[in-house]
Amino acid sequence: MSATPARIAGPVALSRRPRVAPPPGAVDAHAHIFGPEARFPFAEGRGYTPPDAPVEAYLALLDRLGLARGVLVQGNAHGFDNAVLLDALERAPDRLRAIAITDGRLAPEALRDWHRLGVRGLRFHEHAPDARPGYVQGVGLEVLARFRPVMRELGWVVQVFCHHRRLPAIAAELAAIAREMPVVLDHMLMVPAARGIADPGFQALLRLVGEGAAHVKLSAPYRLSAGFPDHADARPFHAALLAANPDRLLWGTDWPHTSIPAATMPDDGGLLDLFTDWTPRAEDRARILVETPARLFW
Repeated sequence: MSATPARIAGPVALSRRPRVAPPPGAVDAHAHIFGPEARFPFAEGRGYTPPDAPVEAYLALLDRLGLARGVLVQGNAHGFDNAVLLDALERAPDRLRAIAITDGRLAPEALRDWHRLGVRGLRFHEHAPDARPGYVQGVGLEVLARFRPVMRELGWVVQVFCHHRRLPAIAAELAAIAREMPVVLDHMLMVPAARGIADPGFQALLRLVGEGAAHVKLSAPYRLSAGFPDHADARPFHAALLAANPDRLLWGTDWPHTSIPAATMPDDGGLLDLFTDWTPRAEDRARILVETPARLFW
């Protein structure tokens, strides 16, 4: 692995405005910020080098899309140094919340200080045994034990980036965690669309969501899809989750869309349009964009 991974493509410079304005109070529940690198250096051992995508650019994107607030998720390019998130929370406390990533070196009591700033959860990565990345990518759920009592007390979210083949093995563990604090799974489990909704991992996800034991983000359909720019092959996954339990769904841009080639870089206004088209009932859009993120993060 190169000591300095190649720089990846950045997001669309100016997203188009959505055709239908989101409801008042709408939240982008999944985005990342990076840098500026001169102030917030990228981590050694990372898998990619992003261009700067600072909080000012993200707030401008929220304004352009008509979104009131956003939830920032620690990006792997910054490793376990959450300084970029904490700085953003201090600068826009009314608009931003955050999900951090940390390892066992942090004292659990430190979470209380983070909570006062606006952190509302920790993110964990669960890989299939034969699909582990060749670089540092977060920590697994085994680290949760160290932080679980304080997270439970604070009402924090356990956010999980999970390989679809890994979920059946840990579904019962996630259901147990969800009896203490909310569990949120990323990006519709990133099941390759060609596998279809009968995929065992996706079926395990549907059961968790349908039973109210997990939330899931209807984000990044392009990470499932082979059909740029409309991603029609990802729509059945969205539809199945919507039918299973609209009260356990969130939506996010996944800005700035790390590791996506420039030629297939999604437009965030287009992603919001897809969400609107694929979620035809206004009451469901209000639940997903406003009510559920407000409950979990505000």
